[in-house]
Amino acid sequence: MPFGLTNAPAVFMDLMNRVCKPYLVKFVIVFIDDILIYSKDKEEHKENLKTILELLKREQLYAKFLKRDFWLESVQFLGHVIDSEGVHKLCCAPILALPEGSNDFVVYCDASLRGFGAIMMQQEKVIAYASQQLRTHEENYTTHDLELGAVVFAL
Repeated sequence: MPFGLTNAPAVFMDLMNRVCKPYLVKFVIVFIDDILIYSKDKEEHKENLKTILELLKREQLYAKFLKRDFWLESVQFLGHVIDSEGVHKLCCAPILALPEGSNDFVVYCDASLRGFGAIMMQQEKVIAYASQQLRTHEENYTTHDLELGAVVFAL
């Protein structure tokens, strides 16, 4: 799918969320064309990897081998560093870019059963990350309301 089309990233992310839905929040996080698989130990990770790779093959979704990273001790993902010690914020200068002039900004946002997340980009460079855990009352929201909540949070 050519990502130059206006709605292509949103359509592709919707496809990936639908395909991976049974495993989301259990051991998979999807953001556009990035898939993060996490596990408690190596044996579980092996099974989780096998499950997702078989799922992608079954759905005829293919990943470039050069873009794949396996068995990482830590990973940078959506503005965070995730390792065996937990999730840590990543907001250092080399990762974030400064806005350039009046060029258009693009905001991506999403909701999960745990929180809201948003990224502001300009010319495919990350300008800012934001995330927030759901408040108690938000945990009862329907999927539609969660997605709207993510939009409100992002703006």
